[in-house]
Amino acid sequence: MITPPLLERYPNAASMAKASPEDIFEYIRSCTYPNNKSKHLSGMSKMLVKEFDGKVPSEPLLLRRLPGVGRKTANVVASVVFRKPVMAVDTHVFRVSNRIGLVKNAKTPLSVEIQLSEQIPSELIRKAHHWLILHGRYICKARNPLCGKCGLTDFCKYYKERRNK
Repeated sequence: MITPPLLERYPNAASMAKASPEDIFEYIRSCTYPNNKSKHLSGMSKMLVKEFDGKVPSEPLLLRRLPGVGRKTANVVASVVFRKPVMAVDTHVFRVSNRIGLVKNAKTPLSVEIQLSEQIPSELIRKAHHWLILHGRYICKARNPLCGKCGLTDFCKYYKERRNK
């Protein structure tokens, strides 16, 4: 709801770079954490203009330099927008990878990212990210996984442990 009016007013980094965080805040006030996000959007647009000729960089390391962009967001942008073979780890990917047993002793999103990136062929990483998210949302739910509807029970560490109890 907030994106179309924001992008109508500021259609590119150069136009947003001229806006103050307070100006941007007026367009995003209804989202969560609008104060921080308006500051990040302002700083990000200024940095895009100054350091990247107004264009969003495609490499995760460069994306992470932008204000408000962490590892997960950088990897999502690199993967989805620029079709790079990088694995973004959100709560679904983290939970499902550990629960199924795709990773071993992974306690952090970074350790999940590293292990999955080593195991999944680079041409499938972008798709695997979405498969894991969707599986986590609709089948392997956090509180009540739907093991009876899951096609991965033959391989699933969680299912095997639960069945043997």
